[in-house]
Amino acid sequence: MAMKTIQTIDLFCGAGGLTHGLEQAGIKVIAGYDLDPACAYPYEANNKARFFERDIATLSGDELSSQWGDGLRLLAGCAPCQPFSTYMLGKQERDNSKWNLLAEFGRLVVETQPDLVSMENVPNLRKMDIFTDFLRLLETQGYSVWWKIVSCLEYGIPQKRSRLVLLASKLGAIELKPATHANAVTVREAIGHLPPVTAGSPNPEDSLHIASALSPINYQRIRASKPGGSWRDWPKPLVAACHKKTTGERYGSVYGRMTWDDPAPTMTTLCYGYGNGRFGHPEQDRAITLREAAIFQTFPENYQFLSSQEAATFRNLGRLIGNAVPVRLGEVVGLSILEHLAQVDSVAAPSKRVCTVENSPRIGSFDF
Repeated sequence: MAMKTIQTIDLFCGAGGLTHGLEQAGIKVIAGYDLDPACAYPYEANNKARFFERDIATLSGDELSSQWGDGLRLLAGCAPCQPFSTYMLGKQERDNSKWNLLAEFGRLVVETQPDLVSMENVPNLRKMDIFTDFLRLLETQGYSVWWKIVSCLEYGIPQKRSRLVLLASKLGAIELKPATHANAVTVREAIGHLPPVTAGSPNPEDSLHIASALSPINYQRIRASKPGGSWRDWPKPLVAACHKKTTGERYGSVYGRMTWDDPAPTMTTLCYGYGNGRFGHPEQDRAITLREAAIFQTFPENYQFLSSQEAATFRNLGRLIGNAVPVRLGEVVGLSILEHLAQVDSVAAPSKRVCTVENSPRIGSFDF
């Protein structure tokens, strides 16, 4: 029995990390939806799917269903994770009613009844009532549901990033494929081959290979920083006033350099800033470039985030890169879905039994 074609709609698609990974796995994506207009160019320039600038809350199931053709339907989505992040939970009231994008995703699942559902988000989501409600909704709609907190290091993604991955299927039990990497991919393996650049100066061959400029004091600080060290290693005149307070002592990673032979830290929307985490280059006196950040998110080195008429803007590109689903994780999700369908297909295929003269009243043999 031939495996049916999958057609995917990617909600909250961003710059296309999940879509690109699914395409690399061999899964067709027909459309991506996102509210951010900055996603349009990178999404369509690098993927075969069409981009729609829309608020997911305004989408109807009928509109999505009109996009799908024949074959199996996959609805994938990564609702913006900031409301569930550790940082935001420390800053704002833990009011699940404020964060309704996951509920909108659930509404569209009910209205469209896709064969398969995929979701990726931050680990803290599992502590929220809205996630429990989402799981219950999927189960009441007839889905087999699997979810787990996944370490991206186990799948060859060169950063210390943990994500909640959920897979659901109306066709039977489904799960993510086993880990593919026993050893973490290091910073050196990921970006060690790139040409050097200085802070604030782009590489002429790649406009994205640019590091943010450093103030004079931050230049002195990064010069005094050791790979894997912290601001505690600096001469006292360089230590920021906030770090001299008790409340600032626990933030040891800010103004830190990465180390060549370890994976990178989690890429964030502010990963281009030296003072925003351990985002200093292991060797060069600068923060990581936007291209390096994209590589840590496993985007191909030729992934285009800007048209030739656009200039790199750290704030916008940092948001697109930091918010993206790592491409490799999207590929793993896609491969897991294909393995699931192959298993379903093999179970569903009619079994063949040979009937011979010894066990049949008829002469000869035949299949039935």
